[in-house]
Amino acid sequence: MKLKESKNSPSKQTGAKTIYKSFELLRDAGGEMSRKELLGKMTAEIDFNEWEKEKYESNGQPRWLTVFLFYTVDCLKAGYLIKNKGTWILTPEGEEAMALGSYGLIDAANKAYRDWARQQKLLKQNSIDTDLSGVDDESEKKAAVELEVIEEQAQDEIIDFINSKNPYEFQDLVAKLLEAMGYFIDFVAPKGKDGGIDVIAYQDELGVNKPRIKVQVKHYPKNPIGPEPVRSLKGLLNSSDEIGLFVTSGSFTAEAKRTARDSAIHIRLMDGAELISLWQKHYAKMSDENKSLLPLQAIYFLKLID
Repeated sequence: MKLKESKNSPSKQTGAKTIYKSFELLRDAGGEMSRKELLGKMTAEIDFNEWEKEKYESNGQPRWLTVFLFYTVDCLKAGYLIKNKGTWILTPEGEEAMALGSYGLIDAANKAYRDWARQQKLLKQNSIDTDLSGVDDESEKKAAVELEVIEEQAQDEIIDFINSKNPYEFQDLVAKLLEAMGYFIDFVAPKGKDGGIDVIAYQDELGVNKPRIKVQVKHYPKNPIGPEPVRSLKGLLNSSDEIGLFVTSGSFTAEAKRTARDSAIHIRLMDGAELISLWQKHYAKMSDENKSLLPLQAIYFLKLID
């Protein structure tokens, strides 16, 4: 292995070990993990050298992280990896590609990316009748990485703001989100002993239209929710006229998700990443008072064409 590593550039060596390690971590976690948790585990478990720890000039991030994100672009196009609202998912194809070894994996992903890029050039050239043979594929990948770093830095700031709230403030935030989504809030649990249901919402002002939504809220940013709390919520649902919504500021384990899927009574799980996404989507509908619970500022970038 060492002999082979010596024949590869430092960037490729970093890319190979970080991509493979990330796939191992995702696989061992049941196939998915939040980006923040994944990067934290990689930082703790990989022995980075001084060159890899240096800050990258353009974005201020460690060099290893920039290199790693650069190689994830290949993995996305190869279908090995999915990034969804702050959650990274290892696909069956990605797990299968691990059999190729660290270098074989990134080489296969890079080939898939180049095949995709070549096809995109042909499509663009045919549509605008222009020679695009000089277009640099690598510059597009670098631009995608820079944009992702900026977006994730903003996402991390939002997450840190949410995490700084106490459980009752987080509960109020969830209630205001549901209100912005068009639901009518009938009950928000007062401070005191946890009685199980934290929020009750209806489809209409009088609560005539079914189903009624019973919401369990847990402000656990660092501890994934397991199956037992999901089963407890199921036990609080009285009939088919009620559905359960479990909201956490963190994440759910694979078993918790399976428990919700297998439930005869509909139970919807909402993790911290989806909560942020929905808050962004419905932000314009909120009053200034409600916006202040999680104030956002929209910034627009030139869209990179897929």
